[in-house]
Amino acid sequence: MASKIKSVYICSECGYESAKWYGKCPSCGEWNTMNEEIKDTAKNASVSKSRTYSAYSKPDTINEISTEDEHRYDTGCKELNRVLGGGIVKGSLILLGGDPGIGKSTVLMQICQYMGDTLKILYVSGEESKRQLKLRAMRLEVNSPNLFVMTETDVEIVCEQIKSLKPDIVMVDSIQTMNLSELSSSPGSVTQVRECTNTLMRTAKSFDIPMFIVGHVNKEGSIAGPKVLEHIVDTVLHFEGDKQMSCRILRAVKNRYGSTNEIGVFEMTDRGLKEVENPSVMLLSGRPKNVSGTCVTCTIEGSRPILAETQGLATQSGYGNPRRMSTGFDYNRLSLLLAVLEKRAGYYFSNFDAYINIVGGLRVDEPAIDLSIAMALISSLKDTPIDENAVVFGEIGLAGEIRAVSQAQMRINEAVRLGFNKIILPYHNLKGVYCDDAQLIGVKNIRQAFEALSI
Repeated sequence: MASKIKSVYICSECGYESAKWYGKCPSCGEWNTMNEEIKDTAKNASVSKSRTYSAYSKPDTINEISTEDEHRYDTGCKELNRVLGGGIVKGSLILLGGDPGIGKSTVLMQICQYMGDTLKILYVSGEESKRQLKLRAMRLEVNSPNLFVMTETDVEIVCEQIKSLKPDIVMVDSIQTMNLSELSSSPGSVTQVRECTNTLMRTAKSFDIPMFIVGHVNKEGSIAGPKVLEHIVDTVLHFEGDKQMSCRILRAVKNRYGSTNEIGVFEMTDRGLKEVENPSVMLLSGRPKNVSGTCVTCTIEGSRPILAETQGLATQSGYGNPRRMSTGFDYNRLSLLLAVLEKRAGYYFSNFDAYINIVGGLRVDEPAIDLSIAMALISSLKDTPIDENAVVFGEIGLAGEIRAVSQAQMRINEAVRLGFNKIILPYHNLKGVYCDDAQLIGVKNIRQAFEALSI
């Protein structure tokens, strides 16, 4: 009997399935994303009928499960190890995403040199030829004899090679180029990406082989394909940063084996990605002196304090509605701070365009930099420079008060280590901190903070 074939429409953004075509996806609201695909509805029921109860795994108590053989592979890159939670866990599936040219393939090729000394690595590329991979390996000085290169797009053939070669680590670049011959949809479609990832996941878990998967991003910056792709994998890493600048930030969006608060900082060079052990020095390099609208703050990324420069610009608006723009900082948070500055502190920005920039391509969402953003804006509005030896941090409430932040002592120590001798912090944080090498000034409101910073 011939199998029943029917046509379905699947959203390329969220994976929503429908029996008819829509101009606008009912689930995510995107336009012109419903693509037609052929779906096989015939199901093989004999497989499930032939199963016996003995074929199913039996439950164990949590105390009976042993973790003595737990081992993490060292990547040779301290920043990558930090983001992964200490190294690569056996059998884990890691999704690496980022904009084109940000450094995804570069970082994978670089760690092959270190890990190839003791481990067998299979690098599968669906985008480049073997000659292109060889040229990139020569540029990055990667010549490990245990690195095996394969150019293939059929995921079934890839899994067969994994079974026969039995590598210690597999890298697939990229998942959007892989396809299953059983599916009629084109490579990169929602169905192909999802099913190929499921096939690779089963192979990684059954042979206990860690696997890196490179994923492209869409115009919104998220991983291309349905959101379920991020639920399938164990770890989701994302490269951030402006391609026009050398700084690259590697952030863990999801991590089943470690924290998602840690970040890795890299610098892009002609020899590949270089680790930045002290990102504060790099982010503060080239900082202008005695210029209004610039302020230094300290943010916490995981267990690492980072000093960053915040720049603010307030200029007379030539339109009825003044513009507000922010780079590296939440736009809605900027609007909130401007409202508080007008209502509670008496600094009026109604007729001024306001611009905020976090220098170095860093994106900060922590409320502790609120006070630094406000000081940069007021400094530009008044055209008054801020003391260049001062570091500012604190959260601003809707009443205009400066609220306490966490890990104040760690922020102070980082500021002192880099030579800053004046630290403006919330008044309520003074109780639990100490410092002999810098002046600590506790402030309760925005006006007190700006008066303490003025030269």
